[in-house]
Amino acid sequence: MLDLASKDDVATPEADLLTLIETIEALSATRTISEVAEVVRKAARRVSGADGVAFVLRDNDKCWYFDEDAIGPLWKGKRFPLTACISGWAMLNRQTVIIPDIYLDERIPHDAYRPTFVKSLVMTPVRLEDPVAAIGAYWAEEYVPSPETVKKLQVIARATASALESGRLHDSLVDARHHGTFLLQELDHRVKNTLAIVQSISRQTLRASPSPETFAEVFENRILALSQAHELLTRRAWGRAQLHEILEKALAPFSPDLADRFDVVGPALSFSAETSVSVHMTLHELAVNAAKHGALSTPEGRVVIRWTVDEAATPPMLTLTWREVDGPAVTGQPERRGFGTQMVERGLARDLGGKATLDFTPRGVVYTLRAPLSKRMSLAA
Repeated sequence: MLDLASKDDVATPEADLLTLIETIEALSATRTISEVAEVVRKAARRVSGADGVAFVLRDNDKCWYFDEDAIGPLWKGKRFPLTACISGWAMLNRQTVIIPDIYLDERIPHDAYRPTFVKSLVMTPVRLEDPVAAIGAYWAEEYVPSPETVKKLQVIARATASALESGRLHDSLVDARHHGTFLLQELDHRVKNTLAIVQSISRQTLRASPSPETFAEVFENRILALSQAHELLTRRAWGRAQLHEILEKALAPFSPDLADRFDVVGPALSFSAETSVSVHMTLHELAVNAAKHGALSTPEGRVVIRWTVDEAATPPMLTLTWREVDGPAVTGQPERRGFGTQMVERGLARDLGGKATLDFTPRGVVYTLRAPLSKRMSLAA
């Protein structure tokens, strides 16, 4: 059996952290699936120390081994049924697979692996909610990767989800040339915006993180929230999104049945695509804080979300309130206001030309946003 430290300690934690940041930024700048695959296969091999990496796309009921980076040939260009392939198993079951010895696992099609060097593997699905791809890391000897190595691969998989959506959109736009250059310019604008957001998240999260492990966890969660916001907008062809559906998407990880922990009331309200991302990220940060320290950290706690529009005002004004109730008592203001707090207090309010406050009252956190209706935010018809 391989010495576990011999592979996971190839690079220092600081070097791996830098690799992850560079990978996220590189993925944000990709426009095609081929470019995504190139970034992923190189980065995944670097952070895992694996002898090979495969980038696998889901093609209806098939696994398509789209690209690879390995010491020997794997299955590049080949397609296998989802039910006859470990990458298919990972996507169908929406979970990462760790197999120290492939010949002791009945899920592995041994005949397909015998011509290769592979003895051990990790397979990580891309986009857990509805996997569209998988990243496979392979070793030439029996091997068990450390939890830190698996976590790094999962961080890359999270970031890959957003990049794939952009890649698919770009490919479809290139094929549809009759739409002209306007759509490509619009895509370029979106990609640059996404890159700017990811760079800001990476830098600010790194600045506030006491360790690489903390950075990886917080950064992964923020990138996942960003990818979920993009997924919602992609389904709407990057048109306007309703506040109710943004709430459902952003808060689902904290309560699959929204009504169990959240009391939501307000009129139909829609946001432009860019502002929808800001709304989603703000809600995510509020929910993360509530889950760690506030109302969602106890079984009895709930969050009351209310918004109203004063149409008599000039211009009409939105007032939105997030109020945590029945959670642990709040003892005072936090000692340090990190990136998440700054995003909640400033980001969305700045986008909408309004003001926001975050109050740590004894009974629970209260977030209040006031902003004028505009092209970015309007009452839905």
